[in-house]
Amino acid sequence: MTLRLRTAHTADLDPADLRAARALLDEAFDGDFADQDWDHGLGGMHALVHDTAGLAAHGSVVMRRIRHQGRWLRAGYVEAVAVRADVRRTGLGGRVMAELERIVDRAYDLGALSASEDGAPLYTARGWQRWSGHVCALSPDGIVRLPEEEGGLHVRPGLAGSLDPAHALVLDWRDGDVA
Repeated sequence: MTLRLRTAHTADLDPADLRAARALLDEAFDGDFADQDWDHGLGGMHALVHDTAGLAAHGSVVMRRIRHQGRWLRAGYVEAVAVRADVRRTGLGGRVMAELERIVDRAYDLGALSASEDGAPLYTARGWQRWSGHVCALSPDGIVRLPEEEGGLHVRPGLAGSLDPAHALVLDWRDGDVA
């Protein structure tokens, strides 16, 4: 199987690339990938793996601000990771993540992502650490705790090693799923 890995900013993807990525995500999430989820994955860097059948895997990393102990950090936030059903468990998710991790490591203070129960093993096997502290967001009404996000938020080692789970991570606000 011939594979081609490509990284590109959202602005450099043509409409066909974006349609293919959205279709892959809709399929991978059984139609439970909302327009707001799609929007969260735009505006940053994308890793796309193509094979002879088309787009086989996708993920993106976008910049977010996360506050910890009074300091706002630039976070590379991983979004919209999916692998086509017929090529799952062949390492393509790892290839996408390796490229996104390279971007995070070179351009951001830390990496973060919100993982489903099904997706978490991919990330923890790659060294992402489940955040054991509180997760909050800076909402239009002030800081609010997001208990439903606790247990699913993962951070990338590096600066993440100096994060203290006794102090909450406060994510910037966005519509839809905040984390």
